[in-house]
Order: sequence, then structure tokens, then C-alpha cells
Amino acid sequence: MTDSRHEADVAFIKALAELLRENDLTEVQVKREYGEEDSLNVRVSRVLPAAAPVQVAVPAAPVAAAPAAPAAPTAAPASAEDPAAHPGAVPSPMVGTVYLQPEPGAPSFVSVGASVAEGDTLLIVEAMKTMNHIHAPRAGTVKRILVGDGDAVEFGTPLVIIE
Repeated sequence: MTDSRHEADVAFIKALAELLRENDLTEVQVKREYGEEDSLNVRVSRVLPAAAPVQVAVPAAPVAAAPAAPAAPTAAPASAEDPAAHPGAVPSPMVGTVYLQPEPGAPSFVSVGASVAEGDTLLIVEAMKTMNHIHAPRAGTVKRILVGDGDAVEFGTPLVIIE
């Protein structure tokens, strides 16, 4: 590769990163063809910071209506319910559409309660007409499937919980 083409490729990648930032995108993937057997495949992605919690004003309830509940017990279940915080959560490595079975009408790759080995296919995420098999990062039992067939997912979206 010539230095001028290398510099042009670096400038192209920097422009893609800038496009990502300016448009609040999480990922962009491009294939640049130079010739019959010469191309550049680039995927630029980023993790967006978590959104700040939104506070909503709720009218005060009458004093005699119900006794006040302690604040600590209600906060604990909310954090326990966040599937992304679960240590067994399998996040989506890309933006795309989820498919739970290899083809329409076929049985699903996994179901709740199924045992999986490391490397087993859990589901497919289609991105840019490419079917990407998402493999189990570890052996265990599928406790929850957090997405439905045909759902759109973002980078980092929890897909499955394996314990």
C-alpha cells in the first residue's frame, strides 16, 4: 500500500468517526473497493454514555391514604431488575435485527432452561444483510431470553442471561 493511500484511508476513518459523533450514531460499517481483490473494510463503533435519570414530579398522596414505605427496599429491586447489570448477561456486539431461529418455522437455537456449552449459537443478529451468529461466551443454563424474534437491538443491548 502506498503512503498516500494509507493517509487517505486514515483520513477516511477519521471522517467516519466524526460522522458517528456528529449524528449520535453507535456504529457505522463501510466497505471501500479499490479493485478486484483490494478493498478496505471499516467498522467504527462507540458506546454512548448512559442517559441521566429523568425525574418526574408526582403529586403528593393524602396522608391518611397509605403509610409511607421505606426508600431502600424499593431501590434494591429496581437495580436487581436491570438485565444489563446481571453478570450472566450476553450483550449484543452490534446494531441489528434479532432472529431466534436459523430460518422461519425452524426451532429456536435456545430456550429458557436449556443448557448451553461455550460457543453454542444463542441467536442471530442481522446487520447489513449479514447473519451474525451470537455464541455463548460461557457454559451454563439460559435463565432469560430478553429479546423477541425480529426485535431491533443496539450495541450493548442485553440479549440473553446465562447462569
